[in-house]
Amino acid sequence: MHGDPDIPAGLTLENIIDLTGEFEHLNELVVLHLEREGGITCPESYFNAVHPILDLLEVEIRLRYHPGMDEREMKLLIQDWIDEEIALLKSGRER
Repeated sequence: MHGDPDIPAGLTLENIIDLTGEFEHLNELVVLHLEREGGITCPESYFNAVHPILDLLEVEIRLRYHPGMDEREMKLLIQDWIDEEIALLKSGRER
């Protein structure tokens, strides 16, 4: 996300997740995804699950971010996306 003119300078996806306090919520999504895939079999299985999820979240932020968006709005954007992804997984569907 660094260098994107539409995202505040110096913010990475990790910074945004930390800033919004959504790490545990995001981890819930990752764990649910891993459980559907048979659990963590090795560290690589965790990273194989988490990277595509982070990529999708980054795309969502890029699409929905607007200049002047405050911390609360960013938190709601991320929270809503994670909730939607969790609902999809629990219903047996995926993107």
